[in-house]
Amino acid sequence: MRKANTALTIFGLFTILLIITFIDAKLGLKTATPALESKRQLIAELGLTDLALFTEARYTRHLSQADLHTAFQDHPMAIEHFPSGSLISPPPHLSR
Repeated sequence: MRKANTALTIFGLFTILLIITFIDAKLGLKTATPALESKRQLIAELGLTDLALFTEARYTRHLSQADLHTAFQDHPMAIEHFPSGSLISPPPHLSR
C-alpha cells in the first residue's frame, strides 16, 4: 500500500469521526436542554456573576474582575505560569 493511500485512509477515517462527533453533539443537545434550562433558572435565582472563562488562577477567571498586577506577583518580569494568560490579549488601553 502506498503512503498516499494510507494517508487518504487515515484522513477519511478522521473525517468520518468528525461527522460522528457533530451528530452526537446534536443528539446530546436535545437531551441536555431541560438540564440547561434548570441551571439558567438557578443562576437567575442566585444572582451569580458572569461565566468563568478560566479556572486556574484568580486573575484569569473573569476579565472584568481581574487584578492587573496579580499576574506579576513574583516580580514585574516574571514569566506567565498559567497557559490561559497567553490566550487573552491585553486590554485595549494597554496597547495604545
